Amino acid sequence: MMDLSADDITAILLSLKVASTAVAVSLPFGVVVAWLLARKRFWGRTVLDGVVHLPLILPPVVTGYALLLTFGRRGVLGGVLDQWFGLVFSFRWTGAALAAGIMGFPLMVRSIRMAIEGVDTKLETAASTLGASSVMVFFTVTLPLILPGIAAGTVLAFAKAMGEFGATITFVSNIPGETQTLSAAIYTYTQVPGGDAAALRLTLVSVALSMAALIASEVLSRRLTSRLAA
Repeated sequence: MMDLSADDITAILLSLKVASTAVAVSLPFGVVVAWLLARKRFWGRTVLDGVVHLPLILPPVVTGYALLLTFGRRGVLGGVLDQWFGLVFSFRWTGAALAAGIMGFPLMVRSIRMAIEGVDTKLETAASTLGASSVMVFFTVTLPLILPGIAAGTVLAFAKAMGEFGATITFVSNIPGETQTLSAAIYTYTQVPGGDAAALRLTLVSVALSMAALIASEVLSRRLTSRLAA
């Protein structure tokens, strides 16, 4: 059994908290964006698609710095959010959740978009001809059929959020108990003499959590697909 310290457990629990919050907040936006990209043709669609997937291409540090410029206390939006709503992202765990959510967003959107594109539009058209509104068609026809894609995208985004490092440490630093996630804790151990054993323990924990998330995604997708096919 691995001998985890109190700081290690705190980092693990914080990572779970950050990843869960990131996924929960970004999921509604992910579904809407995926639906727009899959079903609508509008000016700027290509730009939206590029912006959504930009975090996959940019160095994470660049994404983190952009978040700092935007949501820092003196940022474009950060000052307003702090003054009017009391929301502070920079150097807080909420900022870590924001960074993790943005980094995992492309994976979520891609999975959901592929699921929506796989739905037969004739089913949606048939529901519309029977008098159902666009909203009703989505919730009664489209949504049940894309649940496997939503499940897969959610778990992939969660796994990505659990392992996020570059954007997070740039935006919210590496503060023990506040922003020191699992990845940041591993990095910290690698920078101190004699920290290799602790870094290895947390690395094994990280691998185990990531594998569990991927396996859960596969199992959940298969179960939802089999239920829909039944």
